[in-house]
Amino acid sequence: MTLNDINQKWLKHFSIPWWAKNPHVQTVLPTLLKTPKLPFRRERLELEDGDFIDLDWSNIDGGEQVLVILHGLEGSSDSAYAKRLILHCQNLGIPAVVHHHRSCSGENNRLARSYHSGETDDFQHTFTHIKHLYPNSEILAVGYSLGGNALAKYLGEQREKSLVDRAVIISAPLQLSSCAKRLEGGFSTIYQRHLIKQLQRKTAEKIASPQLRDSMPLDPSQVSKLKTFYDFDDKVTAPLHGFEDVHDYYAKCSGLQFLQDVEIPTLIIHAADDPFMTDAVIPAAEQLSESITYELYPHGGHVGFITGGTPWNPKYFLERRIADFLDL
Repeated sequence: MTLNDINQKWLKHFSIPWWAKNPHVQTVLPTLLKTPKLPFRRERLELEDGDFIDLDWSNIDGGEQVLVILHGLEGSSDSAYAKRLILHCQNLGIPAVVHHHRSCSGENNRLARSYHSGETDDFQHTFTHIKHLYPNSEILAVGYSLGGNALAKYLGEQREKSLVDRAVIISAPLQLSSCAKRLEGGFSTIYQRHLIKQLQRKTAEKIASPQLRDSMPLDPSQVSKLKTFYDFDDKVTAPLHGFEDVHDYYAKCSGLQFLQDVEIPTLIIHAADDPFMTDAVIPAAEQLSESITYELYPHGGHVGFITGGTPWNPKYFLERRIADFLDL
């Protein structure tokens, strides 16, 4: 597939300021800048397995549309990209809600298991709940990074039964194995180190819990040795979530294989310079269903897409593109 050959209009709209051409500036700067604290109404959904999901609601009055944000690895409603989209929805008066993956709402989940790149049952629980609350509203879903990969899997699995009416997938690691390897080299190891530390901390807390200790697949001395996503996914993610090993997990949960079965209007956005990705995430034309619009931009980093302003007050592209595609 050639660069953004589906929609040249938006490629023309996306220009990079000179100070943001480096992909690491695109990736890191938005996370460093101060963002406003937003008022949310938290709702806890109890699950049949004894665990819970936390939802953070903004603009909870009903409407024709409800937008659901599915955050990335170790993200939350406090993530800068989530806040920007929520503010955009607030300005439009559209109800928006952040679905927190288990353990990501500021409180560890109750079970030994947590979340992963292919977890879709929890999505279905949230979407079903929202459909019950707003039976006459469209459900719009926006998935970032890990949340985007899982959303791609959900849409492909559900096909015409999807409770989501339209979707946007941003910076998703659609080929998990290649993305894990990418993060083991060069400057990208900085991102891996930062995220692995958070996963190590949560894992250590569960091992220290008398209720969960016997259910964890490793002992405390092993946690600090998990230096890469491959190691963590092999020793923690895979056994806790019913996979044979890391290879089985990556093979079954990579979103790329599900795209040809997606039956709702879906936009997928990648940046060619994303430091979390390789070319393996870029789908071939035959891997895309007719419902998918795929856009590959030359720059943007990982969930960055700064398109103007100044380093201390940047302007962003994603919210405009998302709003246009979802007809907000």
